[in-house]
Amino acid sequence: MKLLEKNKAIILRKNGNSINEIARSIGVSKGSISVWVRNVTLSKKQLRSLKVKGFTSELIEKRRMRRLGNEQIKREMIMAEAQKDITKITRGGLRFIGLCLYWGEGRKTNHGSASISNSDPAVIKTMMRFFREICMVEDKKFRGHIHIHSHLDVKKAEQYWSRVSTIPRSQFYKTYTKPSIASKGKKDNLPYGTFDIYVNNTKLFLQIIAQIEKIKKLVLQ
Repeated sequence: MKLLEKNKAIILRKNGNSINEIARSIGVSKGSISVWVRNVTLSKKQLRSLKVKGFTSELIEKRRMRRLGNEQIKREMIMAEAQKDITKITRGGLRFIGLCLYWGEGRKTNHGSASISNSDPAVIKTMMRFFREICMVEDKKFRGHIHIHSHLDVKKAEQYWSRVSTIPRSQFYKTYTKPSIASKGKKDNLPYGTFDIYVNNTKLFLQIIAQIEKIKKLVLQ
């Protein structure tokens, strides 16, 4: 038995230290400390002091972080379990994803083109796959258009959306800039603005709208 450590633990306990404090001080496990000091009787004042220590800001923060950590683990488990139902995206699945995205975000007015606007790069990438793989749109038929606040970096935004969409900047319309009412010192939630994909093809627009109408009927029948 570590007699020296045990004696130190007993002295520290008699002085009103907690099990955790003693374990950290002498480098012994809390289990061993608990056994060594189990016969030490604390005064009411010492017990009140230990109770107060249990509610110090440091310990409260540790407990809060522990709860957050446990909650995050639970969330990750739920999400991982839910993802098991999705194994792959088929061609038919990509068609429906593209049509539903267009249903929610695409332009419904016919100006001779199919177009969709969004600030989420994942949506833009998905729609580019839909147009290329499902609608068979040739690369040269795509046009891009950026809407951005005037105090932001237009060139950086153009480079960014060109990378995301893989549409050459030479096929972009002139970037539309608009003044922002937000303070320049405030973080901008859309540092690259929003991006429009254009395909100037009336037939494609009509086909997409017709397929969306068919989906509506099937869902609502």
